Amino acid sequence: MSRMLCLALLFTLTQPAWATLYRQHGYSLYGQPKYPANFEHLDYVNPDAPKGGTLRVMGSGTFDTLNPYTLKGTSPINTGDFGQFGISELNEPLMVGSGVYDPSGDEPYSAYGLIAESLEFADNRSWVVFNLRPEARFHDGEPITAEDVAFSYRLLKEQGHPNYRSVLQDVSRIDILGERRIRFVFNRPGNSLLILRLGELPVLPAHYWQGRDFASTTFQAGLNSGPYRVSSVDPGRRISFQRVENYWGRDLPINRGKYNLDRMEVEFYRDNSVAFEAFKAGEFDIYIDHKASNWANAYAFPAVTNGEVIKRAVPHEIPSPTQAMFFNTRRTPFDSLALRKALGMLFDFEWSNRVLFYDAYQRSTSYYPNSPFSATGIPAGQEFLYLSPFRDQLPPELFLEPFSLPVTDGRGIPRDTLRQAVELFAEAGWELRRGRLENDDGEPLSFEVLLVNSSLERILQPYRANLARLGIDMQIRTVDRAQYKARLDQFDYDMILTTLPQGLSPGLEQFGYFHSSQRNVKGSRNYAGINNPVVDQLVERLGAASSRSEQVAAARALDRVLLWQHYTIPNWYIDYHRIAYRSWLRTPEIPPYSLSIRSWWQAPAQQ
Repeated sequence: MSRMLCLALLFTLTQPAWATLYRQHGYSLYGQPKYPANFEHLDYVNPDAPKGGTLRVMGSGTFDTLNPYTLKGTSPINTGDFGQFGISELNEPLMVGSGVYDPSGDEPYSAYGLIAESLEFADNRSWVVFNLRPEARFHDGEPITAEDVAFSYRLLKEQGHPNYRSVLQDVSRIDILGERRIRFVFNRPGNSLLILRLGELPVLPAHYWQGRDFASTTFQAGLNSGPYRVSSVDPGRRISFQRVENYWGRDLPINRGKYNLDRMEVEFYRDNSVAFEAFKAGEFDIYIDHKASNWANAYAFPAVTNGEVIKRAVPHEIPSPTQAMFFNTRRTPFDSLALRKALGMLFDFEWSNRVLFYDAYQRSTSYYPNSPFSATGIPAGQEFLYLSPFRDQLPPELFLEPFSLPVTDGRGIPRDTLRQAVELFAEAGWELRRGRLENDDGEPLSFEVLLVNSSLERILQPYRANLARLGIDMQIRTVDRAQYKARLDQFDYDMILTTLPQGLSPGLEQFGYFHSSQRNVKGSRNYAGINNPVVDQLVERLGAASSRSEQVAAARALDRVLLWQHYTIPNWYIDYHRIAYRSWLRTPEIPPYSLSIRSWWQAPAQQ
């Protein structure tokens, strides 16, 4: 009897007699996926969309590698908005719908088989088996096997970005049960979210990567398996993708109506103002606008007025990123809660929104804006039960009043708010003397904000002026992307203005954002340096949620604790896409959770 057959038999015999086993075409974190096993296509695509044409899009900044899986370098998929376009240098995953490869447009926490034809799991969610499609192929024609999946797991865990290690740490072992059958066994049962995360695992070709230096940067495109392949690269400036005519997955129901363009060309711009002028001149075809003043004032150019360019605001239900100014609590004086709270009181969002943003934004009062995971009111129900064991470790006000931020009339910080801030500074050991805040050694309060985008300087200048009223010296330093990434990876900053992406189903990525074990892991996204046992336990509870109600309650409890600790100065968000595109582009009905540009097509007359 072969070793694989023995493993498969042992796997079957060792399941408890009471266990219920499931074999499904897709997986939902809670309940059943929206689409049945015999679905023909997603509701929001046009299954008969014509193929052909070229789409030119904009990349932000630059890139210095085509390996998206390691800490070293910046790959195209890790630049702004690149993931929106439906092309990337990423290898295909086992399942799609969750994760960054092909996020669902109409379901918040489901995934369907891509390389995996089906998955199997027990009702206690202590393991998962993926059954691979026999037709799945890499671009060189080699079949995708369980050995490739196992190789990818080990390679990413050992040499990949630290984010992979944090996601994969709850796998105790993997078993290859056949050429196209692989099992992951978990450290603990009830780990429903880990099944989704493993479904997002990119499958790398073992025969390609063995003998190559995986950790180094490279401009050689790796061997892939998806609907597009990299056709040309101008390092740091341009990258082009060509549709694969014999793509193995082109007729899968999950892919019908997608990947309609024959060619996708991306040109990178370091300056958004230059990029917008290039869009106006017809240099590329889609512009996703992130600047309120631009959206309000800059679209009276001929291509818009004559209908060649469509300017469109598209409402969505996508949880907004956590955008904020992050204090580095690894450093003094930001290890003081009172000081962090005081500095937050001196940021006048209403002034900025009125003067700089044309009242386009809403203030973020949550780490999960525009989502059901935002903590509102006072703790109640299941959220209250999750927080109650920590009463002695949390501010009493957390249980008695909603979290709030100071509100102004948009014309400056009120004197009463300034007085409260001075009192908090004094509590933190900083007294107002001779027109400036000083500690007991007579040292003035000063710090530096590290930026990578120079356009953010104008947003921080008013805040800097507010701080200067109390003699606080805030310096603004803008560096290039390579230096910025290096300093973030080493936590070499006082404060940064950045975002944490938030998905439709928060879970294991929150571990990387907030858990104390990630505080000193090079390259982690625990930017604030959070080291809080209550946060740790709530992050773990969120990851172990077994129902939607538990997930929502745990996320709200976590949100509330993070807010009351003032690890950041929250910024702002909008609940709609701002997008302009050439009128010859055709769009299906845009779903609530994605722009789904991968399902757009070009009018046949323009091809």
